[in-house]
Amino acid sequence: MYIHNCWYVICWARDVAEAPVSREILEQQVVVFRTESGLLAAVEDRCPHRHLKLSMGQVVGETIQCGYHGMQINAQGRCVHVPSQKAIPPRARIRSYPVAERYGWVWIWTGDVELADPAQIPDFHQLTDPSLAAVGSTNFVKAGFRLLNDNLLDLSHVGFVHTSTIGNREFGANAKIFAEKIDGGVRVSRWVIDCPPPPTYEKTGHLPAGRNIDRWSVIRYTAPSFVVIHTGGAETGTGAPEGRLDHGINLWVMNAMTPANEKTTHYFWATARNFRIDDAEIDALIFNQVSEAFEEDKRVLEAQQIAIDRHGDDWSNALQADVGSVEGRRCLERMMDSEMNGETGQATIRKSAHN
Repeated sequence: MYIHNCWYVICWARDVAEAPVSREILEQQVVVFRTESGLLAAVEDRCPHRHLKLSMGQVVGETIQCGYHGMQINAQGRCVHVPSQKAIPPRARIRSYPVAERYGWVWIWTGDVELADPAQIPDFHQLTDPSLAAVGSTNFVKAGFRLLNDNLLDLSHVGFVHTSTIGNREFGANAKIFAEKIDGGVRVSRWVIDCPPPPTYEKTGHLPAGRNIDRWSVIRYTAPSFVVIHTGGAETGTGAPEGRLDHGINLWVMNAMTPANEKTTHYFWATARNFRIDDAEIDALIFNQVSEAFEEDKRVLEAQQIAIDRHGDDWSNALQADVGSVEGRRCLERMMDSEMNGETGQATIRKSAHN
């Protein structure tokens, strides 16, 4: 089951150039293309004539041309040209989707077209903030998007899965966690005081060598599948818990999960930073370190999905660290119930805290 009245990321804007981009999202086959005039369009990835994927064709003027018989489909999903005849079959049309370009991503709306308001696109402004430097990519994960949500809302795994990059045991075991409701989601704050910096932080050279840090991760989840994590660290005793963060490492990890189907997910991610923003070596370091960490996540999530397929899933053994994941699931369920009942209001989450 999916939320349809919602904006999802379908691809990076940089990927929509001359060639069309094909994606399965929410069990629908969609092709995104940019017309000769620069108009962004998304339609069913299927020619209305003999059903070849339109993504196997090419963009011609303001249309996408089928690679089988040359029929041309415009941005509204209507056939406007048939090379072999003048008459156009009146039912030669397919579904079109509202799309918008924002934060370097292409967003698509799969629900009620009348409700497709671009003002409701989730906030990922750090991706295009000129005072920050951002790098990112896409993973295709053979696991359901709910598991990816869970993984990002419970960072206790960082101390065990990512010890060669962004994690260490202290961050996994000694955190103070606080979860609170926000509009349409949950925010989880995670602090570890006086711990060694993880390998990625050390490699940046942005922290005093050999000193422990106070480390934070503030996770903002917005249902159904959007997470921004402000994470970082500053030398212990220099005021980070009191709000003095600018002198430390500050990273914003942005995550947009788009279900392909119930068991696979397009995972769009990026990491922005506020230091050495014109340094290509730091770009490469951050990209490689985060890529490695997310590949580690991918291996875990795909193995987890296989086990759940075999044995089922429940939360009977939930831990204190699962508070964010559990609250996120509740919010998602309420959002789904609301859409099924034809409601438009946002779900809310009760406040919780664990130490």
